[in-house]
Formats: sequence, C-alpha cells, structure tokens
Amino acid sequence: SCDLFANKEQITLPICCRRGHFLHGPYPATHFGPKACVLPNPTSVMHIQDPASQRLTWSKPPLNVLVIRKIRDETLLEPFKELCRFLVEEKHLMVYVEKKVVDDGSLMRDDSFSAIRNQLCTFREGFDDISDCIDLIICLGGDGTLLYASSLFQGSVPPVMAFHLGSLGFLTPFKFESFRTEVDKVFEGNAAIILRSRLKVKVVKGTFQKNEQLLSAQENGILPHNHINNEAGKITLQLQVLNEVVVDRGPSSYLSNVDLYLDGRLITSVQGDGVIVSTPTGSTAYAAAAGASMIHPNVPAIMVTPICPHSLSFRPIVVPAGVELMITLSPDARNTAWVSFDGRKRQEIQHGDSIKITTSCFPVPSICCHDLVYDWFDSLAQCLHWNVRKKQTTCESEEPFHF
Repeated sequence: SCDLFANKEQITLPICCRRGHFLHGPYPATHFGPKACVLPNPTSVMHIQDPASQRLTWSKPPLNVLVIRKIRDETLLEPFKELCRFLVEEKHLMVYVEKKVVDDGSLMRDDSFSAIRNQLCTFREGFDDISDCIDLIICLGGDGTLLYASSLFQGSVPPVMAFHLGSLGFLTPFKFESFRTEVDKVFEGNAAIILRSRLKVKVVKGTFQKNEQLLSAQENGILPHNHINNEAGKITLQLQVLNEVVVDRGPSSYLSNVDLYLDGRLITSVQGDGVIVSTPTGSTAYAAAAGASMIHPNVPAIMVTPICPHSLSFRPIVVPAGVELMITLSPDARNTAWVSFDGRKRQEIQHGDSIKITTSCFPVPSICCHDLVYDWFDSLAQCLHWNVRKKQTTCESEEPFHF
C-alpha cells in the first residue's frame, strides 16, 4: 500500500469513472450488487443532449426579427430607434414590432425616424399570429419583456436575446452598450443557449365530479380514472407559462382551500393564501419571495410552494418534471379561488373546475451572454444580492480579551 500511495500521480481512472464537463449527472449504474439490476425497458430510454453542449446554429440566415420593447418607458425610445436602424439599414432584416409601440406619440413626432418606422411590420396581440414567421426575438427592457415574448408563442419559440434595460433584469443578461457586436455574434451562430422549461396548463370547467364515490376515493388518496366527464367538461384555457401558475384566495378574507393531485393521486390540501406552481426559471420570482429554494433553469423539475400556509410544517417541494399536477377546490372550501399565469389572464376557479399542469415540450431558448452557469450566478449576485454580507475582518491581535 505504501508503493501505491507513493505513485498515486500515475494512477488513471477507468473511462467509465472519468468526469467530464457536463451539467447532467453521470448515467447511473443499473446493476446493484451481484444479482440485482433494473428491469430493461427499451421504450422508456430517452436521449437528452447535455446542457453544457447546447449551442445555437442557423439552418438558414435569419431574416425576420421581433423587437419587444417595454412600453411606457421614455428612456427606451433611443435604444429602440438605434436597434431598429441597425437591423433595417445595416443588417437588411424585416423587423416586427407591436402596433401600440409604433403608435407611440414620441415615435410619431420624430421625423428622422419616419423612414424606418414605415418599414416596420406591425402586429396586434390576440389578433395577428406571427408564430411561424419570426426567426429571432430581441427584448429591450426587464424580465417582463421575456415573459411577454413567451406568451406570444404558444408552440415553438424562436431564440430570445434579452438586453437589460429594465429595473431588475434577472433574465436579461446582455448590456445594450455593445448591442452591435452581440447581435453579430448571434447571427454568426455558435452562441450558448439555455432552454428555459415552460408549464403546459389547462383550465377545465365543470369536469371534476363531486359525488360520494369521488369523495370516498379522495379519503383514500386515489383519484378514480373515471373522474372526468369528457362530455360535460370544457377546456376554457390552454397556456404555456414560463414563470409560474398562482392559485390564491382572491378578494375573499377566508383561507383558500384547494386540493393538490399528482398523477391522479391526492397529495395534500393547501389551506392558506394559496399555492405557487413554478418552473426552475420561476423559482427566482414569486416562489423565492414565498420562501422556496432557487433552482438552476436546467434542472428538470416543477416546484410547488405554499403561500402563507396555515401550517408550521408545510415546506416547498420539488417534483419531477414529467408528472402532471392538478389543482381543484376542496369539497369543503368556503369560497372560490383565483388563478393567474405569469401574472396575466386572471380568472375565478369554482367547484367542479380543475387546473392541470405539466412540463411543456416547448421551452424558451434564451441566448446566454457568457454561458448558462455563469449568467445565472451573475444574476443571483447582481440582481438579488445573493449571500451578500459584510466580510469578517481578520483579528490584528492574538492577545486574549481581558474582562
């Protein structure tokens, strides 16, 4: 053994034990001891590219760019005009903007910008579908511009490049001062991207039957397979959500009382101000304010965080990304609940309604300024001042204290 330790610098690990620069954990061993192993199931094998190797490339040069600007902010007028001039005159691209942005009074009065303004393509949210014609999204503002961009694309989302011109900017890593250089780099390809998972949400009205059979099944914690009446039920809303789904008590002074199901099984009842179901991206938003942990966006998970629960032991939990959550009003709830999606489309949830939530297969490909690890920790430090404290000074004297 002495010779082994003396020559330890010459020891090499087997290839299967070497650890490269990956963000996914190592593939787990499937044999346990001399006789046990995992039952092989070829149909369940998934091949997922490691996030550290995710780089943006273009099959064809991008031609159509959507520019999203934070409205009602006069400080963004000049950056907006400068970016549009660059994209139209120098890059010869087709630029799409929202109609209410172009109709801004300050832009209308600027004669020097009129030639560019006349070349911009406009759209109206909820009326015009631009999901199939946009190659790249550029956001000017804060985190809200990225959330808005996500809401415009309910299927596949083009790459998003976000410039920090807002108040917080946790999701906007680029500085506008160098926008020409940064945009050119993105057009050249090979930029690092982070795939921010979204939640696929369905609000179903009048499908959750409240009969004796269901109530007795709830007591056992198992939801029967025939709990959905497809003929009577009506899906009133389907959304892709980037940050979180929030269910709260609304204007009522009573505690909200909702039941939480996971893959058809009753997990718990939430009694308090409400519950937050968030993505890893949303873990640094409302969920963080409610006491949840902050999760890196590349961790495949869904976070469930209670809002002011009337229980000392109700802690936030993290569940696998592939499960389906369902939220309904508890049978004995005294009042209705309200739900919102990334802070928008707020609506009332009544007895018999259900909210179904799972991970979407359409993430938001957010372009990184440096890389997907550095950008996240830089945002934690710069925006949320994570773990900031006054440093402990060194003791100048070794002499003991005298009392």
